Amino acid sequence: MLLGALPPALATNLLSAVSTAAACGALAACCSRWLRSGWAGAAAGLGAGLMATVWRNATETEVYALALCLAALTLLAADAAGRHGGARRLVLVAYLLALAVPLHLFALVAAPAAVLLAASDADGRLRRRDALLLGGAAVVAAGVGTMRPWVVAVGLAAMLGAGLTGRTRALPLGAIGAIVLGASAVLVLLLRARHDPVLDQGNPATWRALADVLARRQYAVPGLWPRQAPPWLQLGNLIEYADWQVALSLGPDPAPTWGRTLATVAWALLGLVGCRAHRRQDRRSWRALLVLLLGASVGVVAYLNLRASPSYGDGFLPPGAPREARERDYFFTFAFWSWGAWAGIGAVTLATRLARGRAWVGVLVALLPAALNWRAVDRARGPDARLARDAARTLLLPLPPRTVLLTGGDNDSYPLWYLQQVEDTRRDVTVIVTPLLPAEWYRAELRRRGTLRGEAATRWLGTPATIAGIATTAAAAGRPVVTTGWVADTLRARAGAWDTVGPWYVLQASSRAAGTAGGPPVAIGRLPSAAFAARLAAPQLGGGRVPDSSDPASRVVRRLLACAGTEASETPGAGSLASICNRR
Repeated sequence: MLLGALPPALATNLLSAVSTAAACGALAACCSRWLRSGWAGAAAGLGAGLMATVWRNATETEVYALALCLAALTLLAADAAGRHGGARRLVLVAYLLALAVPLHLFALVAAPAAVLLAASDADGRLRRRDALLLGGAAVVAAGVGTMRPWVVAVGLAAMLGAGLTGRTRALPLGAIGAIVLGASAVLVLLLRARHDPVLDQGNPATWRALADVLARRQYAVPGLWPRQAPPWLQLGNLIEYADWQVALSLGPDPAPTWGRTLATVAWALLGLVGCRAHRRQDRRSWRALLVLLLGASVGVVAYLNLRASPSYGDGFLPPGAPREARERDYFFTFAFWSWGAWAGIGAVTLATRLARGRAWVGVLVALLPAALNWRAVDRARGPDARLARDAARTLLLPLPPRTVLLTGGDNDSYPLWYLQQVEDTRRDVTVIVTPLLPAEWYRAELRRRGTLRGEAATRWLGTPATIAGIATTAAAAGRPVVTTGWVADTLRARAGAWDTVGPWYVLQASSRAAGTAGGPPVAIGRLPSAAFAARLAAPQLGGGRVPDSSDPASRVVRRLLACAGTEASETPGAGSLASICNRR
């Protein structure tokens, strides 16, 4: 809202950028104090912020940059609470921990480090009462955020127990009040859902539905056991992601390259130097940063129990083994952030020793990932700068009036929602996200809006049958039914026969039903290709080739836009739209 004069996408992306800058600034302030060196603090902040995953989070409208900022502010407040003491500072830390509930529990990855900082005095001695109080606060926040009453009870017991061991009986009550205040921000979901907005994930219009949303009950959240992939492979996946952090421009593909991996090893060695230097200077804060690094790497691997990523495990996993839907490097942001901070400190340490005390040389070394990552992660230039919007326009603008468009997931849904809800474009098209169909709240939403009727509306028959029911309802109303290429053939099959037209699949029965009486079927309009083709490199126009990118989703979307370029180029021998746009 403060940046409302800017285009909405730019304003929300800048919120992520400012949040990341603030997080790295808070880290730099802490490291300057801990290392007693402004140069070391500056290098730590730069080294942390220039890690590829941190950088990507800073240039997208997502929750992770804001969660990083919240965690950094929590560490800053915890450091002050530990050094100076005081009930008010402890209550502030409890409040910041609770803000992870309405924002994202990802911020609680930093909670153990924050508790350790706040409960350690300037000499590193642990204050058990403060550790019990804030440890209990973190447990309460985790319990509320996962809707586990027994976890909340354990946390409250720890907090009240801290009051029995200390001289200030009112402190636990004040901290509990701060937690209630911070967590109460989730109530905006309850109020907003009762207005039935167009985008209403989970429809938390009742207290029970709100609890379901907070607990993520519509998702298959795995437990700690059995492991979804071999533990060694899960750790190897983390190492793969670590190899992407420093010099991604030297090898944007997932597989390692000599240049990129050598840069990673050099950065790891700088991190070891920085770790040792930090330990010599201030063991209190060194312990906290070590806890953050271990918890955000090995701890996250153990807790999340992820499947192998799309790019990892070939040759070790059987064909068709379940994998994550996308690369999950962002789950390890805090590990790369803290590692980058130590590498920056290490660069200044070596520069002080080897460059005759010129600490500023170390800051220049900490800046190297800016050059080594820039080409792979920069989103300021085309075609990546407008890739999502161009894809949405390609999919949306040519459709006939009142089309029912079925999408396959995030990549082809969020850009369409943006175009419709923010730019007020083609709201006559009904977008249906097929992965959400198994969720009862989503089918209820489709029923309320008249998109889902008949047998498929009364009981759950599976995704293919529900798609067939949607197609029948739409065809009866004279509405074309179209899917993007992200919807699997097996899900379409039950609805009938489909034609491939550019990047779409069009249901033959709905196309005939949507035509005028006795006339030809309604056709999809010509792709708005001229503007898109100008943004794409010439080799893309013919064969669907795309430039290297570290983001596989970007590659898929660029290939989709190459369909528009093919039509615009009218190059002999370029191939049909169906063969280029719909290749599997």
